[in-house]
Amino acid sequence: MDLIFFGMQGAGKGTVGRFVAERFNLKIFETGAALRTLAQEDSPLGHKVKEIIEAGHLVPNEVVMEIVEDFLNKLEPGAQVLFDGIPRKIEQAESLNALLDKNNRTYKAVLIKITEDTALARLTTRKICSKCKKVFAAAYKANTCDEPNCQAPLTTRTDDNPESIKTRIEAFKTETLPAIALYKGNIIEIDGEPSIEQVANLAIKALEPLFETNL
Repeated sequence: MDLIFFGMQGAGKGTVGRFVAERFNLKIFETGAALRTLAQEDSPLGHKVKEIIEAGHLVPNEVVMEIVEDFLNKLEPGAQVLFDGIPRKIEQAESLNALLDKNNRTYKAVLIKITEDTALARLTTRKICSKCKKVFAAAYKANTCDEPNCQAPLTTRTDDNPESIKTRIEAFKTETLPAIALYKGNIIEIDGEPSIEQVANLAIKALEPLFETNL
């Protein structure tokens, strides 16, 4: 069972996704990380991705699907995936679903729900690692990353201001919500308002029935 994680900016889906992936032994597909990895590869797809990145262009949807398929093809037999940050739009959701169906993969969507006020409060107070880009909530008091192989200084994103955040939330509502609607009847909703640890526990509890035969 693959999982497709959704959440408004500030919902903590990346952090919750890491907890879930560790609990159920899932491989995480995150577009940015996959792009960076492929750009270092001496392969036709790697060269294509590198050219797009170096030219400063957005990666077309068809290339993103090539990247997803390449990721799936490299998995060990039986490996299951958590998709983080994809799909962002309805076109991408349709393409991803078609690709997963073609590869005979079962999947379920997960939506971490928060209010716009919560998103604004979290995003204006969060910190981000200057090196590995891991996100830390306001409750994290240290000034350096807690990853053992990183420990770089934390910083704030220049676009984590109320105006930019509201623009990103509007994009989520107009572009991503229609994509989420495609999963009606095949989606699990999680309350994202409590602390990140509580949300992770809620998600794990809700998802356990899907993976109980593998636990």
